[in-house]
Amino acid sequence: MQPVCCRQPIGPMCCEVVKWWPRELVQNYWLVPTCSTPSSLVDMTQLLQNIIDGLGRGSIYALLALGVAVVFGIMHLLNFAHGELITIPGYLTYWAFNHGWNWWTVVPLILVSAVGSSLLIERIAFSRVRGAKDFTMLLTSFGVHFIVSALFLLYVSASVKSIQRPGWAADTVALGSLRIEIFDLLVIGVTIVTLLATTWLLQRTMFGLSLRAAASDFEAARLMGVNSDSVIRGAFALSGFLAGIAGIFWLMRAGSVTPTAGIDPMLKGVLAALIGGLGSLRGAVVGGLVLGLAEVLLRAWLPEGIQNLTTGFVFVLIALLFIFKPGGLLAVPQVERV
Repeated sequence: MQPVCCRQPIGPMCCEVVKWWPRELVQNYWLVPTCSTPSSLVDMTQLLQNIIDGLGRGSIYALLALGVAVVFGIMHLLNFAHGELITIPGYLTYWAFNHGWNWWTVVPLILVSAVGSSLLIERIAFSRVRGAKDFTMLLTSFGVHFIVSALFLLYVSASVKSIQRPGWAADTVALGSLRIEIFDLLVIGVTIVTLLATTWLLQRTMFGLSLRAAASDFEAARLMGVNSDSVIRGAFALSGFLAGIAGIFWLMRAGSVTPTAGIDPMLKGVLAALIGGLGSLRGAVVGGLVLGLAEVLLRAWLPEGIQNLTTGFVFVLIALLFIFKPGGLLAVPQVERV
């Protein structure tokens, strides 16, 4: 005898009652040999699947927010030009693939171009407004964003430029009933390694000590011999490197670049930094993960007719958060920033 189940359960124990009936007897009546997974197990599996997806997405946001937080800690600058550190490498990636490059050679290009772009933007734009009011620096960052977008629009093209996705990005591995994308596992793993390396850099090196001292009290740090120019350039280089790592995965997932491609990553990075608490590196990481989880879970739970309003619901939740926690989840006093 082979185990079978009924198509429509008669009470909660239906399958247990009939599973040892002879197959011939079952097939002669309305019973058929099909079993279904309990809905509670399906719901839990789907929840775990969404959480993993959210952590993968949130890890990218965390890297972006970390770069925003590093610069804010030094200059009190909420850098709205941060997204251009993905746009510029994105167009270089498009050029590289058109000239026969592959992802193994493109990854270093993205990292180097992101760091170089960050240092160039600091040199051309932000170095000229040091010591200015926060609002002036904020407007400067907006200006950089619009200028970079306009240059690509005028001298490249307004059309979408496709970028080759790696063939393995959509592959999955099975973990029980879960199907986990290799891409998400790689993003989460690389983010963990990057966060550990950044923590070591800030806690165990002279550069990190200078950075934290300048963030705590910039003038006092200068009086104690900290080179302000070197610290600021180092902060922008670190911010660019973190944006470059995030940009690798962002471009892999997006598969395209446009002149305005930096808007979305810029918004996600700034929002995540605000959620966690401006100037807090731990807060930036937490904010990125919270934002990623909120997006994925809301999209999964909202009815199909309003799933396109997910971003709006996320903003509502963020607004509610700021009502009860104006400084973010892990707000720090200014003297302890970064």
